Amino acid sequence: MTTEPIRLAIVGIGNCASSLVQGIAYCAAEGDKAVAVSYPDAGGYAISDIEVVAAIDVDERKVGRPLHEAIFALPNCTERFFAPGGDGPVVLQGPVLDGVAPHMANSDPDRAFRPAAGDGLDKAAVVAALKAAQVEVMMLFLPVGAADAAAFYAECALDAGCALVNGFPVFLASDPEWASRFADRGLPIIGDDIKAQFGATIVHRALMSLAEARGVEVDRSYQLNVGGNTDFLNMREEARLILKRESKTEAVQAARKVRMPDDDLRVGPSDYVPWLDDRKVAFVRLEGRLFGGVATNIEVRLEVEDSPNAAAEALIAIRCARIARDRGLSGAIASACGYLFKHPPVAWADDEARQRLEAFLAGAEPA
Repeated sequence: MTTEPIRLAIVGIGNCASSLVQGIAYCAAEGDKAVAVSYPDAGGYAISDIEVVAAIDVDERKVGRPLHEAIFALPNCTERFFAPGGDGPVVLQGPVLDGVAPHMANSDPDRAFRPAAGDGLDKAAVVAALKAAQVEVMMLFLPVGAADAAAFYAECALDAGCALVNGFPVFLASDPEWASRFADRGLPIIGDDIKAQFGATIVHRALMSLAEARGVEVDRSYQLNVGGNTDFLNMREEARLILKRESKTEAVQAARKVRMPDDDLRVGPSDYVPWLDDRKVAFVRLEGRLFGGVATNIEVRLEVEDSPNAAAEALIAIRCARIARDRGLSGAIASACGYLFKHPPVAWADDEARQRLEAFLAGAEPA
């Protein structure tokens, strides 16, 4: 493994960031005994080679605190599976922009965001902080619907010379204009919207692919998700989850050779259940016809701790971004995007996407 750390900035110190920071420390401590690690060696980089050197949030319970404390501050509610050490950056205050939905202010204060007083760092100050910390890769874990905030931090990454990994459903890597801007600056970008290690989308895609491979005619399908973390609370405002629905829906459509009519496929968050905390419960149903037009259906209930499920794949994407930098690659890294994200620039079947990712990790150029 390399001895050079991957210098990472995390924007948004919520549940996914908590799981990611815990995961880095866990893998460093456990080594080969760590459980369910995706790609322990990714192009010569271990998860323990990632070093978080900058962190940004807007919540008053996190801003100004050391990262190892902030990841466990309210409203975070994900499982604590490892306690990181005391080293690490102090969380900086970023601008709120559109990162806090109005309805969040009227929610249970232990569940909702509480923005810190003041305006937070402006763009010049964020860029200066990124440069001072010598950040190489920026990871975005912003709330769904925060399009202005996504654009703000993407601009900061460009100006600071950082590769960007976009873990939430605002379209950057899959937007030709943004991808071109990163290419022009000689910087990689990977996204959009993390496809979890064993989440609802990958299970739904697998069922769709299996049905198609066996000649089953799928007529209708849904994927309905409920959860109790701030992500689900934030998405109670329907306008904020338009891109989330699109991202998840297109990920399922991409698993089919023939696109389903829009009215026959419903995918996305459906309700917020506070006592679930970071657990997500997904209900996936396919209705179709077997040989001779005989009816069939399958219904699956999947329950996961949401944030570790996402962090596992984010830890691959971060290493891919550093590998791309090492190789002088820029713009959207299609192979990493295609396997790890729901809304990539180019969508492939999961088997092909995995082969392309592994070819990239082995030293081949991305497709």
